[in-house]
Amino acid sequence: MSNQDWQGKHVTVAGLGVSGIPAAKVLRGLGAVVTVVNDGDDERSRTQAAELEAQGITVRLGDGATLPESTELIVTTPGWKPDKPLFTAAAEANVPVWGDVELAWRLRGPGAAPWLAVTGTNGKTTTVRMLASILEAAGLRTAAVGNIGVSLLDAVLGDEEYDVLAVELSSYQLHWAPSLRAHSAAVLNLAPDHLDWHGSMAAYVADKGRIYEGNRVACVYNAADPATEDLVREADVEEGCRAIGFTLNTPGPSQLGVVDGILVDRAFVANRQKQAQELAEVKDIDPPAPHNIANALAAAALARAFGVEPAAVRDGLRAFCPDPHRIEHVADVAQVAYVDDSKATNTHAAEASLAAYDPIVWIAGGLAKGATFDELVTGAAGRLRGVVLIGRDRELIREALARHAPEVPVVDLGRTDTGAMSEAVREAARLARPGDTVLMAPACASMDMFVNYNKRGEAFADAVRALAAESA
Repeated sequence: MSNQDWQGKHVTVAGLGVSGIPAAKVLRGLGAVVTVVNDGDDERSRTQAAELEAQGITVRLGDGATLPESTELIVTTPGWKPDKPLFTAAAEANVPVWGDVELAWRLRGPGAAPWLAVTGTNGKTTTVRMLASILEAAGLRTAAVGNIGVSLLDAVLGDEEYDVLAVELSSYQLHWAPSLRAHSAAVLNLAPDHLDWHGSMAAYVADKGRIYEGNRVACVYNAADPATEDLVREADVEEGCRAIGFTLNTPGPSQLGVVDGILVDRAFVANRQKQAQELAEVKDIDPPAPHNIANALAAAALARAFGVEPAAVRDGLRAFCPDPHRIEHVADVAQVAYVDDSKATNTHAAEASLAAYDPIVWIAGGLAKGATFDELVTGAAGRLRGVVLIGRDRELIREALARHAPEVPVVDLGRTDTGAMSEAVREAARLARPGDTVLMAPACASMDMFVNYNKRGEAFADAVRALAAESA
């Protein structure tokens, strides 16, 4: 759409917040008649509303269900579920609904930077940041954007010029992005998550699969997760677009994989039936846990799809520094390693984290979000030295441990205050032996005890540092 198309267009923005407010401002700047609707009517919402109203934007607080008169388009924030009454009313009135990603895609100018897009249940942020590091090592102007760092609207409309964008996309964002067409895209993995928002696993998977629609060069999938390859088969892509797998094993043709500690490419080489190109070494990846190696392979595949040379893949992975609270080594105390993976907020992420260490004293618990833990415990049982449980839904994990790992000692801390973390670390230290890893990979959300997973990770790190100081 050209800027002239927005003049006088009546647009409703659903929700204040991180993406709603910037979208409203951008649309108003384009000349649209903007109304923001918001369920809440608290002090913070009123402050935000006053700021928007000063710019000529109408704000309706406490009513997110009614479709404003004359609405021609709704732009929604990702948090609004598809079954909201506002969207039902929009469907009845034949009013389209876009997300902030769709809006950014439509606002791209001529010659805009192509998107290399990443989604998946876990590993999205790490993979996108690895990808951006590789692209930068190749001398390309890029940024990690989307559900991470720079907003897509800022990237698309700002003064900075990019050669290519590394884009993280959530299932929420993909649901509302019908016309998105990436240069190449990856689905890292699929496991039950956010089912309360999507309504079913099938709907969640279908929304993830939208990322492949219209891909031009490569659809990157996880060879260890057949559901991701199924999505590639189902996608409507441009002629010549290829399916590219990544695997922790020896790769076949059109795959990237690992051979004797070396990441190799058998997809973007002249003779993929007989040749492989060395890209990097496993030791170039920080940390070299299996799921992080998989992230690196997915990032490498997207970079290679964009024509990046092998040396830049190596240099980018070496330069990459992981974000806090993602299998982050905090300290060694009395020959025991303490690792913070507070970002493991679901069972799939915790499973990957637990697979990286042996033996383990596991700190787990929090808000289960409807998850079950039998499969997770069964897979990890042989590596567990002991378990310390915290949080509101710890009973669910304790019951799974009783069923599948009854011999593993369990400390059940019957408290949900933030001070419980210090006690949890001390109990874990009591259970651990030299050579063990105390791993906080909660498999649950944090909001029963902490503002977010970052605060939970900080509490763990503070408790470990206090323990280290006492042991010095």
